[in-house]
Amino acid sequence: MQRIVLTLWCVLCCTTLYGQEIVRHTYHYATHCGEELYLDRYVAEEQCDTPRPCMIFAFGGGFVQGSRDVDYYRIFFEHLAREGIVVVSIDYRLGLKNLPKIDSARAMIDIFDNAITIAVQDMYCATNFVYANAKEWCVDPTKIMLSGSSAGAITALQAEWLRSNDDSLAEVLPEGFRYAGVVSCAGAIFSRHGRPKFATSPAPMLLFHGTSDSNVPYDHASLFGVGFYGSEYITRQLDKLNSPYWFYSVEYADHRLAGTPLFEQCDLIVQFIQEFVIAGRREQTTTSVITLDGERRPTRFSAMDYIRTNYQRDRGNAKP
Repeated sequence: MQRIVLTLWCVLCCTTLYGQEIVRHTYHYATHCGEELYLDRYVAEEQCDTPRPCMIFAFGGGFVQGSRDVDYYRIFFEHLAREGIVVVSIDYRLGLKNLPKIDSARAMIDIFDNAITIAVQDMYCATNFVYANAKEWCVDPTKIMLSGSSAGAITALQAEWLRSNDDSLAEVLPEGFRYAGVVSCAGAIFSRHGRPKFATSPAPMLLFHGTSDSNVPYDHASLFGVGFYGSEYITRQLDKLNSPYWFYSVEYADHRLAGTPLFEQCDLIVQFIQEFVIAGRREQTTTSVITLDGERRPTRFSAMDYIRTNYQRDRGNAKP
């Protein structure tokens, strides 16, 4: 039955959406700490009879810089829209922008924690805005997903981790709400209390990561119980929960996987949505890519290596 539903959905998309113009609508969704936050909704321009899945996307930029509407992401947004998926690209507050000099490890931890926390708060607020407008926007409220690049992927994973653990931050979401899926491009979970665990099974996850990523840990990097826990670590937690995921691992790939899947692997992302989110496939899949002629980069980094890569330079060039 699931295969029949999936086939009919694919046929409907192919016959009605391709060739349609993609339109963008901009909305003010919140004001937080005096900062006006907007989101862009991308949708195929035609009458909608059946509610559609929705992908909420957060940009990358190290919680220092970035924009919801840069052309770099537009290929991804329009590709999904033509597949019948409503895309919502959001602003969020950049908690590491214009920081004073940091003179202690404790201060750095607090600042990192705050930057991720306020980004998650904004993502939850954007979720509520989509949920409240679901009927008007022809969105299926049970098929709202999260995605992001680098810092945006950290925000998406953190949001779903906190939600699945019934954290107080997630109490703003509608009662009983669950995200339908998460697509992470070089993301991680941040914990200041040791190794993070999922109290309940999270949404199906599609995780892209390179083994030589020195911006966001492929596995984990921590000091004194505080650190980032990346895609490989997350899949080990999902294994214990028998929770579905698709892990796309590229040997010796660096932080470029924060962006390249958004235009090189659009079809794979759509396949994940069709099979894991819409059809409900319960499967744990790992795609291990080995580039035979690729550069052999380092794959082991300390916590200080990640800090140096990201922030001991002009902050305007920070990457995650």
